[in-house]
Amino acid sequence: MTPVPPDARELSLMGLALDEARRAGAEGEIPVGAVITGPEGAVIAVGRNAREASHDPTGHAEVVAIRRAAEALGDRVLGDCTLVVTLEPCAMCAGAILAARLPRLVFGAWDEKAGAAGSVYDLLRDGRLPHPVPEVVGGVRAGECAELLEAFFRARR
Repeated sequence: MTPVPPDARELSLMGLALDEARRAGAEGEIPVGAVITGPEGAVIAVGRNAREASHDPTGHAEVVAIRRAAEALGDRVLGDCTLVVTLEPCAMCAGAILAARLPRLVFGAWDEKAGAAGSVYDLLRDGRLPHPVPEVVGGVRAGECAELLEAFFRARR
């Protein structure tokens, strides 16, 4: 597949996702943040990891943001929306992205252990699944996103 570049707005939105990730880290969560823009390009939802605080194994930033965006739009289908997240989605989050019919994903750091958007798995672009294939843009501000995670885990060791 031909790589799809991020646009200038998505580079800026990654900054908002990084802010959410920092908030997650300050709360003792793995620092991952997400932002969803609506059909008009405005931010309609943000999310950050909340697994520890909510005692919810599905409390990943992407899932939190998708739930909030669906509620804001009053629809489970998030067509014409974009998800921007600081870490490559895992298999669970990739499934949520497909179920929400998000047409575009922009992510920062690659997850070489559990990534499901091109590194370990590529569930989002697997044509065997009965969902529209979203555009995937990876590696946006990857250094900043990765450093935030690395610093968090260094402090825990």
